[in-house]
Amino acid sequence: MKAFVVTHYGPDGLEQADVPAPEVGPHDVLVDVRAASINPLDKMVRNGEFKQLIPYKRPFVLGHDLAGVVTAVGADVRGFEVGDEVYARPRDRRIGAFAEAAAIDAGDVALKPTTLSFAEAAALPLVALAAWQALVDVAQVQPGQKVLVHAGAGGLGSTVIQVAKHLGAYVATTAGTKDVAKVRALGADEVVDYTQADFADVLSGYDVVLDSLGAASLEKSLTVLKPGGLVISVVGPPDPAFASQLGKPLLKPVMAALSRKVRRRAKQLGVRYAFFFMHADGDRLAKLAALYDDGTLRPVLDRTFDFDQTLEAMAYVEQGKANGKIVVTR
Repeated sequence: MKAFVVTHYGPDGLEQADVPAPEVGPHDVLVDVRAASINPLDKMVRNGEFKQLIPYKRPFVLGHDLAGVVTAVGADVRGFEVGDEVYARPRDRRIGAFAEAAAIDAGDVALKPTTLSFAEAAALPLVALAAWQALVDVAQVQPGQKVLVHAGAGGLGSTVIQVAKHLGAYVATTAGTKDVAKVRALGADEVVDYTQADFADVLSGYDVVLDSLGAASLEKSLTVLKPGGLVISVVGPPDPAFASQLGKPLLKPVMAALSRKVRRRAKQLGVRYAFFFMHADGDRLAKLAALYDDGTLRPVLDRTFDFDQTLEAMAYVEQGKANGKIVVTR
């Protein structure tokens, strides 16, 4: 089958290739992939940024988000059958969305929202799970709390805004001039146009900040929190808790060293810092599907590419052109 595989780590490490069809284990479902979305995580994995933490044996098929049709089920699988339309974020070490087919642990799969196309559904799993896990599981956001979402027009930010509003939060976001109306339509109560003002000069008293920009905004984000507030970063330095999430407690000292500066600054300000890395969860995807079907949440797509244009789609995301999720379709 056709697939896009990482042959070596680096910007030129992704290539189209013919690979064997995936084997279906007893706990797996085989999915005919109709659409897959591009995430910044794909670039990071391709470039080897997680190779010490999440090792893959090269060559391996890239891709963390997909939607498609079940074509086979493992002997021990219950709840799925051939012909089901599903979506998934396959678990780490078993990714492979940039292919004609993927074998996925059934625990990572859910029936896709019935009101959405395959392209729309493929745009959701990683960002929807990340938004929910960060705001609910980590931050435990409550109604009336104040949440700042950086880059609100992007694939993750646009989803976090919607989930935060669903949870009853007051939501602020940063965006460029051309996207102010867009993020307000998604539910943002306050928008800081970063071409006109510095968010740290105009915002204060926030309970939670979700940062996806990194060093440029991370330290300033700490200053807009109320005492005891929390910055959650998806791109900042990993903290010791991430080593526990990976099941590698011996790496805690390394993670502590990497995040020492930002954790020290947070302590000085009386606030908290947490690094966040989402995990696969089919049960939560099933619940999120209901929120998309009833209109509480909606996908935000920039554009789609043909499957054979996956390399061009990756380049489009890397160049910072995306204004929402980028999806490749078959």
